[in-house]
Amino acid sequence: METIFQKLTCYFDNLWHLGVLDPKRGLWTVQPSPEKISTLKARNARGCHIFMKPVRLDHYLLADDLSRDALSHQHRLPDGRWKPGRMIVETSPGNFQVWIHSKRPLTSHEKQFWLQKMHSDPAAHPQNRWGRAPGFRNTKEKHRSPDGRYPLAKLIWIDWVSQADIPALRPQTPISPTVSHPHPGGLVCRQSLLSRRHYLRGNESATDFAYAIALARRGASDQQIRERIRSERNIWTNHQGETRINRYLDRTIRRARAVVQST
Repeated sequence: METIFQKLTCYFDNLWHLGVLDPKRGLWTVQPSPEKISTLKARNARGCHIFMKPVRLDHYLLADDLSRDALSHQHRLPDGRWKPGRMIVETSPGNFQVWIHSKRPLTSHEKQFWLQKMHSDPAAHPQNRWGRAPGFRNTKEKHRSPDGRYPLAKLIWIDWVSQADIPALRPQTPISPTVSHPHPGGLVCRQSLLSRRHYLRGNESATDFAYAIALARRGASDQQIRERIRSERNIWTNHQGETRINRYLDRTIRRARAVVQST
């Protein structure tokens, strides 16, 4: 794991940090150092997600949710070698994230254009994306195996010597409207078709948090999120009374917004 940290430090030009996402408490940043590896692994074992991000966001582009075919088609040269400046992370079996280290700074418009070309997940803002850190487990519930284990995020390739020469766009280059991706269970990602029952997490608070994140990512206002949770949750044993419910919803929506803005 220390070797992976050293490689990431080289790739991100010594300027990067980690993000720890607790489904119940939200996300906070951690400065990467070998002394913190054991603590990070312990949090990961308890269900926290471990992410990474460079400090110089304008020189890096993150393409998410790529298949093996897309990875080979978009990021390999004709002779089979990886294109310059790439870091490839397999976040779950057959699913990949690709970091691209650009020679020049990229605008948000340029990042949106190239991500669209790569058919990358458009859910997060291109200037503020966290990638999954290799060496830690992907604790998304959908990836849990029958024996209760989660897949390890693997560092497949990293090139910290070269940078990518990304062509500059003409000022008038348009970006097509984003088309919503299907939900893993087949649900179309329109706010009106989302339901709290699609985000069940084993307890009421974790379900509310997951549902709030999903609604926030699809453009719902705080009031809309509040109304959806109030109308679709039936059990309020732990938050009896309007004051306690409102405080709870404020905390949940605030933490959900923080996660969306950070990922």
